[in-house]
Amino acid sequence: MSTPAQVAGPPERWFLRLRLHLPTVPEALATLLSLVVVALFLNTFVLQPYLIPSESMEHTLLVGDFLLVNKQVYAPAGSLSRRFMPYREVARGDIVVFHHPQPPFLVKRVVGVPGDRLRMEDGRVTVNGQTLDEPYAAFEPAARNPFRDDFPAKVYTDPEVDPAWWKQMQSLTRDGELVVPEGEYFVLGDNRNHSKDSRFWGFVPRSQIVARPLVIYFSVARPSTTDVQQAALQATDDRLGHDRELSARLTGFARWKRIFHVVH
Repeated sequence: MSTPAQVAGPPERWFLRLRLHLPTVPEALATLLSLVVVALFLNTFVLQPYLIPSESMEHTLLVGDFLLVNKQVYAPAGSLSRRFMPYREVARGDIVVFHHPQPPFLVKRVVGVPGDRLRMEDGRVTVNGQTLDEPYAAFEPAARNPFRDDFPAKVYTDPEVDPAWWKQMQSLTRDGELVVPEGEYFVLGDNRNHSKDSRFWGFVPRSQIVARPLVIYFSVARPSTTDVQQAALQATDDRLGHDRELSARLTGFARWKRIFHVVH
């Protein structure tokens, strides 16, 4: 017959084993500190979130898209992340994040790399004598602008063009083509008729390019001010109207199909 001490034995041993697996306060703090260090490393050297605020990259990137960007792929020589992670040079067709005076960061697509001879006719880009195949480019309705659509322009007509850039552009134009200097990149928005880009303020220095978008991790539904068809749809369909069911309003605030969409 078992004694009371024998019956109580197994639960006590089980409780003892449980106690042995619980982390101590110093261990918990060390784990938390490790997570913080990893998060800071990723945010500093590898990944960082960005929000798209304007329509200049429609329809590749939409207003309200939240991006994770790769900060190490274009890392400068000698940087810590470049020693351990894949690296390559900026290429034509890349979407890049770069420093800009106002706002502090912009997202555009590279269409001209150092040495390229570039021109535009009716909004279509020609590089080194060949018209680029740009399935991503959008040409939403807008009043014709000879400076924007036919580049480089021969006459200074647009007040939004940086005068210093206009002067530099004239010195770099050969036979109607703009020659991209060493260490500089010519960038355009995919929404060609609604983008302020290199046509208006000039080249992006290599040192100012800091990241490449990777994936859309969330997207908040926002109406486009440049898409005429979408604007008309918004006018006839109030997404927050009382005629919509509560469930539709709760799910309609985000573009769910864009989540985890890889950026090209």
